[in-house]
Amino acid sequence: MPSIAQCSLGAALAWIIAVYLLGHDHPLFAPISVMICVGVGLGQRLRRVVELVLGVSLGVGIGDLLVSWIGSGPWQMALVIALAMTVAALLNSGELFVSQVGSSAVLVTMLVPGADSGGVDRMADALTGGLVGIAAVALLPASPLTIAGKHLSGVLDALSTLLEQAAEAIEKGDMDLAAEALECGRRTQTVVEEFAAALENSKEIIRISPLRWHHRARLARYGTAAVPVDLALRNARVLARRTLAALGETSPPPAELAESLREVSEAALLLQLELGAGREPMLARQALLAVAARERPRNLGFSANVTLAQLRSIAVDLLEATGMDHDEATAALTPLDDPSGESVRG
Repeated sequence: MPSIAQCSLGAALAWIIAVYLLGHDHPLFAPISVMICVGVGLGQRLRRVVELVLGVSLGVGIGDLLVSWIGSGPWQMALVIALAMTVAALLNSGELFVSQVGSSAVLVTMLVPGADSGGVDRMADALTGGLVGIAAVALLPASPLTIAGKHLSGVLDALSTLLEQAAEAIEKGDMDLAAEALECGRRTQTVVEEFAAALENSKEIIRISPLRWHHRARLARYGTAAVPVDLALRNARVLARRTLAALGETSPPPAELAESLREVSEAALLLQLELGAGREPMLARQALLAVAARERPRNLGFSANVTLAQLRSIAVDLLEATGMDHDEATAALTPLDDPSGESVRG
């Protein structure tokens, strides 16, 4: 949600600039541009603001030109919108750009017909509002760490909960619990996508706001964790599916596997707490290394073996999220024996 302070103060400032510096009596498009720029959404704000300002300017210009020729009214509005959006689509296929051109044309033809300010003045107002919108984001920024941290917590909470549910299903030998865990896992992709969008928004705030430059090092830790925690959650969904299958086999997973699941679940929460506190996630790394170094349970069924393999993959993913490189994290795993008798890691 856009900041109330950014919208209200930015709109007022844009109006003041347009009236007292540019000499425009009715600078409608200045505060409107601020409102749309600030609320343009997560990520790629600068590119979208440029599209917005150009879209408003083009829509205003085309609308003013056509209204001066054909007047205003329902059919004139339809014609102006069609022509303005057609020109916009030929220039730029972006949805925001095209829709903003059409919206601006509507305002010109229906809301401000015959106003004493011309198209050039209105385009200047739109540009003023766009620049003030960028300044509002830079000078009154949201906290990038709060945005990214909140959404990373959502991913790690989902991962921890999924592992905990699978562990409980193994301990109780309950296929219904395992099925419930699998169903919950299938609904977790949204939190990953939201975290990715929040991280891009946080990076952009830091790029354009000098007040937040000192957060770059801490935000970089969130960036390091982004891909690994996504992979960990994907592996956890596979783990939940194999857990359900393993509980239906003659050799169900042993309780010690449930214990390892819980330890990785707790490590995910430790990672969340340490990153949120701005610390190197050393406690989470130590917890994960302890699980990775544990001896493999013997005499597992096929699906239980796959469950174990997925847990090991999750441990590697989370070790990478703490800052370890892939080779170092993989090397921390206790070797498994493959059918040929060779020692392998996986």
